[in-house]
Amino acid sequence: MDNVDHELDGDVYRQLRRLAAYYMKMERAGHTLQPTALVHEAILRVYGGVMPLDLSQKQVIATLAQAMRRVLVDHARKRNAAKRTMLESAPALESELQATDTYRAAADVLTIDHALDELKEVSERQVRVVELRYFAGMTEEEAAEVLSVSRETVKRDWRFAKAWLKLRLQNGFPRQAAESA
Repeated sequence: MDNVDHELDGDVYRQLRRLAAYYMKMERAGHTLQPTALVHEAILRVYGGVMPLDLSQKQVIATLAQAMRRVLVDHARKRNAAKRTMLESAPALESELQATDTYRAAADVLTIDHALDELKEVSERQVRVVELRYFAGMTEEEAAEVLSVSRETVKRDWRFAKAWLKLRLQNGFPRQAAESA
């Protein structure tokens, strides 16, 4: 895995590391993943450690940003599953555990993931816009280029997706699904 970063363009790798560090700032304190490990895990999941030569830098970043989000979601699911097992053997700890930042952080990651899965049923492109704009930090122009659509389409999709997600998250609908996952 040490060779993975050498197969990427240095600028792309630095951008991915910055993006991973940003993701990790949103995670709970004491998270077991580090930004470099997150980048490498995403690369291994998507490309098997061998970078394709025919993709643009923006396409690689967009793809790996999405993969890093999936890695964090999978990590949160595993953590919640372990906590559920612990809670089944010690029900009195449930209310105390749910009050911890660790539990809330995992639930928040899963809540957002469930909301995005639900939005995907409405518009898969809008989910990609969210991933590119929010998770990958791309501008409207960069997202439009990656998706091969106009800037106005990205702008419209971004506005709709933000409003839709805000409504779903405020109503708490996906949270129940996330907590039972």
